[in-house]
Amino acid sequence: MTKTAFITGIAGQDGAYLARFLLGKGYNVHGLIRWDSAHEPYEGKSRINALRLDHKNLTLHLGDITDANAVTSLIKKIEPDEIYNLAALSQVHVSFQTPASTLDINTNGTLNILEAVRILGMEKSVRIYQASSSEMFGSTPPPQNEASPMMPCSPYGVAKLAAYHLARTYREAYGLFVCNGILFNHESPLRGEDFVTRKIARAVVEFEQGRTEPMKLGNLDAIRDWGFAGDFVEGMWLMLRHKVADDFVLSSGDAHSVRTFVERAFAYIGVEIEWEGEGVEEQGIDANTGRVMVDIDEALFRPLEVNHLLGDASKAAKTLGWAPETDFEALIGMMINEERQLPKDGSNTWLKAG
Repeated sequence: MTKTAFITGIAGQDGAYLARFLLGKGYNVHGLIRWDSAHEPYEGKSRINALRLDHKNLTLHLGDITDANAVTSLIKKIEPDEIYNLAALSQVHVSFQTPASTLDINTNGTLNILEAVRILGMEKSVRIYQASSSEMFGSTPPPQNEASPMMPCSPYGVAKLAAYHLARTYREAYGLFVCNGILFNHESPLRGEDFVTRKIARAVVEFEQGRTEPMKLGNLDAIRDWGFAGDFVEGMWLMLRHKVADDFVLSSGDAHSVRTFVERAFAYIGVEIEWEGEGVEEQGIDANTGRVMVDIDEALFRPLEVNHLLGDASKAAKTLGWAPETDFEALIGMMINEERQLPKDGSNTWLKAG
């Protein structure tokens, strides 16, 4: 019997990779695209187009996860077997500037889905994946796993933590099959350019093509556990295959600083970076030419920093049989090589991504 999946946030990085994965498994896939971005090429369908998801089993719907009535009506119409809630305001830095919107989308949006399933009496027929985040751990010392204290340091982390607890509450109170996937940083060529990994990859390729002005970055010493988004979507699917609903960390188990990401990315094109100065005066210098490649911009620092995220995904490995396939070096190479395929005018028309 063909299964039906409903993906909110299908236009994002994770949504596009998950849609490709599920279509490959023979699913009918329905995706929610926010009404005000559906016709804007970057936030609309560019990632879906990049992965060539023009498929007879893919149906896209316009809507907004914050509209409870619309969400309920859509779930009733689709009658999904599985719901993957990936819709979110996902930029941590932006969440400090728009905290109310962050709570509305990331927390109330999740509540709307849970309530819709409950109201429609689908508790026993629908399985739900809730996209949680390593940002919920915040200042908790590494490594972090499912049992670690959660001490978020941003409105984004707070909103995600509230949604995490809503999912657990509805699971225990109403019997919903809902799993929280606590994903650590996962990147790809489809990452938005406002995320530091994509920003670095694009700048490195621009330097290779003749860029002269330095790249501006914030906190070089923030340490993150970076993996490949394409590996992580299988973990989402495996959670909903498990016999009981539970919460799982997905991570690479290998953490590096932003500084190291910069060094490895430049090394990929044959440039050695040396660091000079301290604090906001620090610069990344091309060791061979003395040219400034990286400047620090104080405006890019968070009001409250998360210093060190390192995931322990041993529970997912043991229970689900999940493990990432793409290591740190391979991820950097993938992102740079795909960046090289883009038009030099910087337009976001991914030709071969994924």
